[in-house]
Amino acid sequence: MENMKERRFETEAVHVGYDSKEHLGSLSTPIYQTSTFTFESAEQGELRFAGEEDGYIYSRLGNPTVTALQDRIARLENGEAGLAFATGMAAVSATLIKLTKANEHILCSQGLYGCTFGLLSIMEEKYNIQSDFISMENEEQIREHILPETSVIYVETPINPTMKIIDLEMVARVAKEYDIPVVVDNTFSSPYLQRPIDLGCDIVIHSATKYIGGHGDVVAGLVVGKEEFISDMAMTTQKDIGGQMSPFDAWLLLRGLKTLSLRMDRHSQTAETIVGHLKAHPNVDKVYYPFDPDHPDYHIAKKQMRLGAGVISFKVRGGKKEAQNFLNQLSFLKIAVSLGDAETIIQHPATMTHAVIPEETREKMGISNTLIRMSCGLEAWEDIWEDLKQSLDQIEVAEATY
Repeated sequence: MENMKERRFETEAVHVGYDSKEHLGSLSTPIYQTSTFTFESAEQGELRFAGEEDGYIYSRLGNPTVTALQDRIARLENGEAGLAFATGMAAVSATLIKLTKANEHILCSQGLYGCTFGLLSIMEEKYNIQSDFISMENEEQIREHILPETSVIYVETPINPTMKIIDLEMVARVAKEYDIPVVVDNTFSSPYLQRPIDLGCDIVIHSATKYIGGHGDVVAGLVVGKEEFISDMAMTTQKDIGGQMSPFDAWLLLRGLKTLSLRMDRHSQTAETIVGHLKAHPNVDKVYYPFDPDHPDYHIAKKQMRLGAGVISFKVRGGKKEAQNFLNQLSFLKIAVSLGDAETIIQHPATMTHAVIPEETREKMGISNTLIRMSCGLEAWEDIWEDLKQSLDQIEVAEATY
């Protein structure tokens, strides 16, 4: 990362990691769309492979466009170094593989993205790496579930899709007593709204597909942590398993970061407005949003987040049929998974993003058949609400449902 005076978030999201003077004056970061790099001599190639000279070798080992992104996300998260991956799950997988060995234990927040849950199931089946899922509501509960074999504490906050909030300072404080690294999936907040490293955590993961990309046109993952950890993971787990980001995808994310603060302000403002209308509708049983004063973890959210972000979860009256009919009656809002796009997208977690999780476990996580997850886009909030309202108005619940 270049030696640059630290400036405010909005400025750093535009400038960090790139100096136009080093790239023929190009204002936009060039896309180095190449698989390999030439050496001036055989001796230079030897030095670079030996790690005795800085420089690029092969794009799986490093690429200038990707490096610019890695430097920028590291600065925005207040970490020492960043590493870019082809997908969010590649980032999650590489991190957990790097931090664990066979027969160890991972302590997780009670509620995870469905594919992360699936990965943990694979790790248990193949390597006997056990996972426990707890609410992490207080220090004593966390201590009770830490085992001699615990090698990682893995947290999502806000949790997908229930929007439960975990107190990261509290988790980090307990973890340090046992010298256990805390990994935080920060996808739902972005570094603009929440910085887990500032709160004492060790490693931050993003599905950069979401808010960081922001336009629904890239699939990617990012990890930020200590220089030693990131460098070691780059030259072992990532290098040997793969999953590196392409230069063009890195360019798309660099572009997305430039407007991140503006978009997050708008997403959050729209979501807060929509929450008020949802809570007043008779066919909505419950609304989950971090910055709703009625949210049970509101005080934690206000402490560690700048704003509540753009994702709202809510339960409609009835059952699975009513929930799916509600989605089918929407006019212009799109039924789709993912989040953080310019378009408002809405989905049914129990049968979509979290379908891989057994029903009994889903219910314990709070993912019922009536739960809907919506990512507020950049459209006028009035239009979003009008579409939601006309569909909610059509819900008819049979007496037999109750």
